[in-house]
Amino acid sequence: MRILVWHVHGSWMTAFVQGRHDYLLPLVPDRGPDGRGRARTWDWPASAVEVPAEDLRHTDFDVVVLQRPEEVELVERWTGRRPGRDVPALYVEHDAPRAGAADSRHPLADRKDLKVVHVTAFNRLYWDCGDAPTAVVEHGVVDPGYRYTGASPSLAVSVNEPVRRWRTAGTDVVLHLAAGVPVAVHGMGVLDLAERTHGTPAGANLTVHEDLPQARLHEVLGTHRAYLHPYRWTSLGLSLIEAMMLGLPVLALPATAAPENVPREAGVLSSDPDVLLATARRWIAEPEEARAAGLAAREAAVAAFGVHRFQADWDRLLTEVTS
Repeated sequence: MRILVWHVHGSWMTAFVQGRHDYLLPLVPDRGPDGRGRARTWDWPASAVEVPAEDLRHTDFDVVVLQRPEEVELVERWTGRRPGRDVPALYVEHDAPRAGAADSRHPLADRKDLKVVHVTAFNRLYWDCGDAPTAVVEHGVVDPGYRYTGASPSLAVSVNEPVRRWRTAGTDVVLHLAAGVPVAVHGMGVLDLAERTHGTPAGANLTVHEDLPQARLHEVLGTHRAYLHPYRWTSLGLSLIEAMMLGLPVLALPATAAPENVPREAGVLSSDPDVLLATARRWIAEPEEARAAGLAAREAAVAAFGVHRFQADWDRLLTEVTS
């Protein structure tokens, strides 16, 4: 099958392109959001092929997998085909609704010709999709292998733009813990956080690492004693799943889909940052307890989020929509 799909979320896309299909990735000259082409920092197979946007009108494909509302118009403009009408289409909803979650209407609500595919059951519960058909395909992650050493008595955090996304990403929670234990923050835009916290008690314990390639990030994450997932509101962070697969024990807020996916033996979920801080201090003092929780985290993540299950779920949907 030839699938037209945009490179929007690198970690999700890395699992998606592992299948048996050909993946056509729109490319624009500046590699902006409307056409990034292939990833530069993830390892993708040769079946993920860049197609210049101007060539799409003369390119054959069997189905389009959309991920942003604007892609509906881009497909029609670039290919002359209307998603859901002239070509089979599915729409992946990566995010939980933002404001007014319980009453949020999905941008594709009532589009009976487009199935909305949620990445968590939490997403489907909270989005109002009206009469649009829906499905859930839980995340899949390419297993990075057990990389845990826990040698560094510190917490790891993966977050992009922690200053702009302050409360949503739980950056204030990160700083609360950093006032008491060393914390390393990885991601894009993290240099802004270093500048903002310079000279503060939290800043003294905070290190930042800007946008490491995925393979290097996995290596570095495994050296930390535990993983902190401070998000107040997110669908289910792929960074959390990857950290669990690496073998890191988890500290997190009991928000959105996290309680369903982090078993008790894999870490501690609490709405009280002081409870998370106390656990971090205990794990720093008792590394074998942290290691045992990390092994449980890996076992749970591999069982729930293996890429083979993910691909099988997607194959069923793709076959259904193109039949």
